[in-house]
Amino acid sequence: MAATPQNPAAATPRRKVSRHRGEGQWAAGHHTPLNGNEQFKKDDDGLNVRTRIETIYSKRGFDSIDPNDLRGRMRWWGLYTQRKPGIDGGKTAILEPEELDDKYFMLRVRIDGGRLTTRQLRVIGEISQEFARGSADVTDRQNIQLHWIRIEDVPEIWNRLEAVGLSTTEACGDTPRVIIGSPVAGIAEDEIIDGTWAIDEIHERYIGSKEFSNLPRKFKTAISGSPLLDVVHEINDIAFVGVEHPDHGPGFDVWVGGGLSTNPKLGVRLGAWVPLDEVPDVWAGVVGIFRDWGYRRLRTRARLKFLVADWGPEKFRQVLEDDYLKRKLVDGPAPAEPSGRWRDHVGVHRQKDGRFYVGFAPRVGRVDGTTLTKIAEVAEAHGSGRVRTTVEQKMIILDVEEAQVEPLVEALAALDLTAKPSPFRRGTMACTGIEYCKLAIVETKQRGATLIDELERRIPEFDEPLTININGCPNACARIQVADIGLKGQLVLNDQGEQVEGYQVHLGGALGLEAGFGRKVRGLKVTAEELPDYVERVLKRFQAEREDGERFAAWASRAGEEALS
Repeated sequence: MAATPQNPAAATPRRKVSRHRGEGQWAAGHHTPLNGNEQFKKDDDGLNVRTRIETIYSKRGFDSIDPNDLRGRMRWWGLYTQRKPGIDGGKTAILEPEELDDKYFMLRVRIDGGRLTTRQLRVIGEISQEFARGSADVTDRQNIQLHWIRIEDVPEIWNRLEAVGLSTTEACGDTPRVIIGSPVAGIAEDEIIDGTWAIDEIHERYIGSKEFSNLPRKFKTAISGSPLLDVVHEINDIAFVGVEHPDHGPGFDVWVGGGLSTNPKLGVRLGAWVPLDEVPDVWAGVVGIFRDWGYRRLRTRARLKFLVADWGPEKFRQVLEDDYLKRKLVDGPAPAEPSGRWRDHVGVHRQKDGRFYVGFAPRVGRVDGTTLTKIAEVAEAHGSGRVRTTVEQKMIILDVEEAQVEPLVEALAALDLTAKPSPFRRGTMACTGIEYCKLAIVETKQRGATLIDELERRIPEFDEPLTININGCPNACARIQVADIGLKGQLVLNDQGEQVEGYQVHLGGALGLEAGFGRKVRGLKVTAEELPDYVERVLKRFQAEREDGERFAAWASRAGEEALS
């Protein structure tokens, strides 16, 4: 048909009209699973896989595991298959999942608030030695991860953990992950408010409940009443930050929508003040919004941060109040700037009861089962039955009498766990890396440890706070975008034109004081071999050019590209 003034549509071909499926938001009526992850979650709740692990898989072995359980639902119980040894980083994005899978698992022990008794720590250490080839890593979310776990041993490991009050429930998966908290909650002299009750109440009410066991993606929570702002609240899905309300007293400022990975976003304040006894209800309201309104169509847009970015904090708060809490929240103040140069609690500090806590630094979170049991023994020998993990891959022993402080510090030093670390050992973190992680492209843990040694040797006089975060892939588990020096693992070309392990460099990121993401210098990539030389060069330029009192992040944001190369 020819186009005419009466029939202009005839000039263009007709397009097939398809029904808009939206973003997979349940509250909008989009319940049809739009990807494989949503399908297996609809087929069977991830929490149900425990029965199959105990009754079938642990008895019949690895090859009996259903693929949707193996690479999906088993995460609901803290289990990931680890990377098969000998596969280089160039094949990470090429091979199929079954080609990358080893027949062993990483097991994540959930440690809410980073709180451990020495008995619990000893049990983790014993499990590591007996079932995990001695492996153990303290994570930057206060958990402890073990490797080389056989499916046959998982029920016995669960029995031992649960006998001392620990679990792996929802340590991974599209669930409410571990609730991170101030590791000195309840004991710090300067604490605004102790959030321990809220952590325990949320765990009791909701963790392991099917009310929130099918979220669009993982959900991360932080609760702290410390003026040090010690739980990286800006990069959690929800965070409760201790503040003093001028009329209502101590409570929490609410933040939502933070997260890193390949699309980093800092959380935003809702402008609401919440008393301690209302924290669990507000938490459940925010998780409910995420469950009902979160984007389930694309995994890359399924985190809460994307919904918050689209709605804005005003609409988010309105929906929370009107549809979930059924009441208005009290307006409140923002938290003050952090009160200290470091937020990791390393060193010797007085508690409010007159005793002391001692924070110490493993190398990039890497410990082992024997060391964990020895830490428990050392703590008990010097009068403590309580240990904490931190979000900086560090550990703390609580409740030490003054006369026992120096003997404890010396005992820790004998284990290569110093309470007086260099800035490099204190401020360097690393993710799991290619040693075990199927997403990784480069090695991280050993490289981080080597970098610490090299910098201590080369710049022994350096005494400024500094964070160096090393990640094996772009997913930012080690928070590369918010480090002074963030190193994102990738394959790069060396001077001979060969493809080798290396890093894209991010400089000047920060949390707390002037929070923001680090800058990427155009074309700046460093081979693994060149890494110590590069970091030494940049830090010496910082020492030469910094103004009085200037932090590295501030200098890096104003320095020319030549100085950063």
